[in-house]
Order: sequence, then structure tokens, then C-alpha cells
Amino acid sequence: MATSHLLAGAASSSSAAAAAFRIRIRSPPPSSLRLNLRRPFPVVRAAESDAKETKPKAPEKAPAAGSSFNQLLGIKGAKQESDIWKIRLQLTKPVTWPPLVWGVLCGAAASGNFHWTVEDVAKSIVCMIMSGPCLTGYTQTINDWYDRDIDAINEPYRPIPSGAISENEVITQIWVLLLAGLGLGALLDVWAGHDFPIIFYLAIGGSLLSYIYSAPPLKLKQNGWIGNFALGASYIGLPWWAGQALFGTLTPDIVVLTTLYSIAGLGIGIVNDFKSVEGDRALGLQSLPVAFGMETAKWICVGAIDITQLSVAAYLFSTGKTYYALALLGLTVPQVAFQFQYFLKDPVKYDVKYQASAQPFFVFGLLVTALATSH
Repeated sequence: MATSHLLAGAASSSSAAAAAFRIRIRSPPPSSLRLNLRRPFPVVRAAESDAKETKPKAPEKAPAAGSSFNQLLGIKGAKQESDIWKIRLQLTKPVTWPPLVWGVLCGAAASGNFHWTVEDVAKSIVCMIMSGPCLTGYTQTINDWYDRDIDAINEPYRPIPSGAISENEVITQIWVLLLAGLGLGALLDVWAGHDFPIIFYLAIGGSLLSYIYSAPPLKLKQNGWIGNFALGASYIGLPWWAGQALFGTLTPDIVVLTTLYSIAGLGIGIVNDFKSVEGDRALGLQSLPVAFGMETAKWICVGAIDITQLSVAAYLFSTGKTYYALALLGLTVPQVAFQFQYFLKDPVKYDVKYQASAQPFFVFGLLVTALATSH
């Protein structure tokens, strides 16, 4: 009897304990003590733990609300895009094509042999495609490829450092654009009936200059003076020469004038260096804002642009092209005004506004000079 009472009591106690245990199991433990009950001996690696608990943060410098328009042009404030073709276009930076296209137009005008016929217009369009989308696209893509470490600091949300496009896709794009540009150069020589393939060799020279500008061991952009002058020559001199060679012949005065304008291109190139000071300094690149400081570099920049145009105007005066010289001076005045209004106040904050407002006057000055040399 006593034994039965003891057994009954034990059973009752066991049932109560089991019930209590079930209740405790049903109530989830604190998150800090929670275990994975499906795995009796969980193995937690430090790297995995960090990865689970630390969510990747968006780059601090990424624009709050990106613009699709900026993305297609390849400029700051671009929307983050997943479409691979839009990303490819962004890498070519279409916003940089117009100066090259304009350079071809200036060269054609300076030749004095361009006529508004279907054939001449078609030739000039092909030359513009070679200079702009193909070879400038190649230049911008290869520059972004070799600048991926700098962009990881300055603009980590750009396509390459963000991983939006793969390494193989970038390298394929570089080769396709380069070969397309060289192929169009060879085609233009045949079309123009050249005995010597001057446009093809200009395309090779420009491509080589673009490569050594961006790639080690030379990497001309490491030196603010040489790098920006090379950039100016690529954007002004070479497309002008290509346009002029397509319809006429290069002359010594054109070589001198375009070399002068390449100095102005040096100043224009410096404009883009201000936004990259942090990354340039970290990686030891001696851009002019890094080497001389922001304040001095601002004045070097505007001085190179303005003195060049004044020098070209003086040359036109000396050769009896008075009206063209006056027109060039008239186009220089608003550029100086916008320099004081935007660029000299803050070259980083107002770089887009400055370039949008001042650059049109500069490129029209190029056309005035081209027309002056053709008469």
C-alpha cells in the first residue's frame, strides 16, 4: 500500500516535471541564449557569425536618390542599375563624347574641303562614331578599370568597384570598343582614298596614349601636368587632326593651334581632379590639387584655359583674322564670369554647373578658330 502510494506520488511528480519542462520548452529562451535545436553540436565560425550579424552598408558617398539620366550619361548622381547594357553604357561615359565629336567637326571645318553632301556627312558621322562612342568609350572604360582601387575610396558605388559588372565583361568591352575604333579608322582611310593610312595611325596613337595614361607602369595620370596635357591632346588635338585629315591635309599652323588648345584641355582635365583628391592622395597620385593644394590648383586650372584662348586670339589678330579674334574674345568673357560664379567658389560642389555653363562657350571658340584657319 505504501509502495503504491510512493509509485503514484513519483508518477505524479514525473508528470508535473514533464509538464513544467514542456512549458519551459514552449516559451522561447532569450535571443542571446537561443540554440539551434536541430543541430545537437552547432559549429559557429567567427567569419560566419560576423557575416550574419553585420549587414553590408550602402556606400556613405552614394547619392541618396540616383538619376536614371545621370546613369546613362555616366556622371555623378547616377541611379544604381542592374541592366548590364545600361551599365556598359555608363562605363563609356557618354557625357565625354561631345568634345571629341566637336573636334572632328572643327577639323572638317578647318580643312576647307567639307561640303554638305550625303557622302561628306556620312564620312564625318563615321569619324565621330570612331572618336566618340568607340575610342572615347574605350578610354573611359580602361580608365575606370585601372582606377577601380581609387573609385573604391572616392566613388565605391560605381559599376566596377560595386561589382555591378564582372571583370570578364569589362575586359571584353575594352577590346570590342578598341577594335571597333581601329576598324573604323582603317575604313575611313580607304573611303578617303589615302595612300598613307593617317586616320588609322591617329586612332592607334590615341589608343596607346589612353592606355599609358591609365595603366602602369607609366600611368601618366600620376603626374598632374603630363597626364592632363595628354588628356587635352586626346580630347582636342587628335579628333581635330582626324577630321581635318579626312577631308584635307594637316598644316603646321593647325598643329600649333591644336597644341595650344591641348594646354586648355589640361585645365579642363584638372576640373575632374578635385572630386578625386581623397583617393588620389591615399594612393600617391600627384594630381595638381594634391600637389599644390585646392586653392592654387583652381587658379592653375582657369589660367590654363583662359591664357590659351587669349593666346589663340592674339595669333588670329596677328594673321589678319580680326573678326574671328574678336569673336573668340567675346566667347571667353562669359567663361571667365562662370569661373568666378561657380568654379572658384567651390570646384567640387559646382563642378557640373560650371562645366555645363562654361564649356559650351569654349567649344564654340574651337569652331571659331577652325573657321578662321579655313579662310
